[in-house]
Parts: sequence; C-alpha cells; structure tokens
Amino acid sequence: MSRAFRHLEGIGAALPLANIDTDKILPARFLSTISREGLADALFHTMRTDEAGGMKMDFVLNRQPWRDAVFLVALDNFGCGSSREHAPWALLDFGIRCLIAPSFADIFANNCTKNGMLTIELPRAQCEKLIETVSMPETALLAVDLPRQLLTSVDGHTYPFDVSPERRQRLMDGRDDIDSTLALSGAIEAHDARASYWRPSISSDIDLTDS
Repeated sequence: MSRAFRHLEGIGAALPLANIDTDKILPARFLSTISREGLADALFHTMRTDEAGGMKMDFVLNRQPWRDAVFLVALDNFGCGSSREHAPWALLDFGIRCLIAPSFADIFANNCTKNGMLTIELPRAQCEKLIETVSMPETALLAVDLPRQLLTSVDGHTYPFDVSPERRQRLMDGRDDIDSTLALSGAIEAHDARASYWRPSISSDIDLTDS
C-alpha cells in the first residue's frame, strides 16, 4: 500500500522543459535494481551531475530551497519515452509527491498513481506562471488539496484542477494495484464458485494419446 494522498504543502521546483523523457528522469544504467529505495541520487543524473560526478549547481534540485522540493513543475509531455516504473520511484525517493505540467505520458502518469504520486494537468499558461512563481525562493511554497482539487501558491493564486474520480479516490485511500485487487476478493471468489459449475474439465482417467 502506498501512502494516502490528501493534502500536501512544501517547496515547488521549476523544470521549464518540454518532452522530459524517462531516460532523462532516470538513465537506463540505473535500472538493474528492483528496490524503490536509493534511486534519488540517480534522479536526473545526466542533468544534475558533471563528467566527474560532481553536482552541477545550476541545476535546480541541487540548490536550496529546491533540494527539499515535494512539487515539480514542468512543461508539456512530461514522462514520455519508455514505460520504466523506476522513473516515478526515483522522483518519489527524492521526495517529489506531486508533478504539475500541461500534459503527461499516459503510462508514466498511471505509474505515478500506482506509487501514490499526484499528477496535475494545467493549461500551459498556468504552468508557466507557476514556474515563474516557484523559481523565486520567497514564493516557492505550494499547497494542494486533493479532495477539493485545488492548488494554491504562496502568492495567493489558486489553480483548480481535475482528476478522475477513480484516480482521486485511489490516491486518497493510498491503494496500489494489489490493494485494489484484494478489495474485489469477495466478487472474485463468488465468480470462481459460479464458474466451477460450467468450467470444462478433463478427467485424469482418460487416455489422450493417439491410438
């Protein structure tokens, strides 16, 4: 079960780029692990580090206060490319729990939901306004109220958004795929009981070899 998501308040970081693919979020060479932990250091590795492995201080997530970001604001088509679930894992391990962009790749957005992360789609003009707002340390604080579907910036601007009822409830309940399946266990067992009456079976006493 992932952590329930209802309200979130914290620092927002701006990444004013479009078409950020999953290989930029987490390069393929870091995919050998099956653990969801320890991937934060590899997040945006090519963008965050130089050839010697040092941190590039011009990259937003390497600087305060954005090193503590829980929101990330970007531009169109965030999370495109391969469907690797390690990309949301790396964002979550860093501390990012809410992503804001004009659009997201479908598989990436679904993987975020499975891991308890909220993706908010806003018109590009609003995303550009938020990018400008959170780029200044004194106005980088954001808050989101998922039940009300409302994002608020510290400068007083509000940004209503829409999340499908199923996705919203799943996030608020903190349910992953296994939890969703287990919630249907009664219906599954009832179906199996009914199906046992008509499901074809083969007797072990029958010789199926060619004569």
